[in-house]
Amino acid sequence: MLQAIAKWLLYSFMGWKKDVRYTLPDKAIICLAPHTSNYDFLIGQLYVRAEQQKSNFLMKKEWFFWPLGPIFRRLGGIAVWRDKHTSMTDRLAEHAMKADSFQLCITPEGTRSLNPEWKKGFYYIALKAQLPIHLYGLDYDKKLIQCSKVIIPSGNIEEDMKEIKLYFKDFKGKHPELFTIGELDG
Repeated sequence: MLQAIAKWLLYSFMGWKKDVRYTLPDKAIICLAPHTSNYDFLIGQLYVRAEQQKSNFLMKKEWFFWPLGPIFRRLGGIAVWRDKHTSMTDRLAEHAMKADSFQLCITPEGTRSLNPEWKKGFYYIALKAQLPIHLYGLDYDKKLIQCSKVIIPSGNIEEDMKEIKLYFKDFKGKHPELFTIGELDG
């Protein structure tokens, strides 16, 4: 029932389409960009339910207040404590290696504001846990959710991040002026 409602809302009522060429394996990192609006969360949650997927996501701890905290946790949210000096990437990679199923969606910009310096935590989690990175783009102009590329981390972060950023360069976020892939060398 929930799947049918989510499908109707996302694809019929809101008019979104999908072009997803790769099936998510039991363990993967989902790199989602551009992230320029809280509305991206709604699109993502509708998509996950419409496609009967289960995915966790990272969100800053400030959103985990009553009554939203329990709701976000139930939806798969993991609070990020930016002021703590602990290695969340190590903990998540270790958890991924031990778990039977691990799908984590991360927005590499780490913020809805313009940020040319993308966070690399998603890459390190994938590298340490030997997970593929599925690149999911949200294009508001085309109303398209697209995954047409999967990256297997090589350990050469500069080259891999360049390839990842280039994949997202033509996607238009809800607020395109808040999205950049930054400067690319070479």
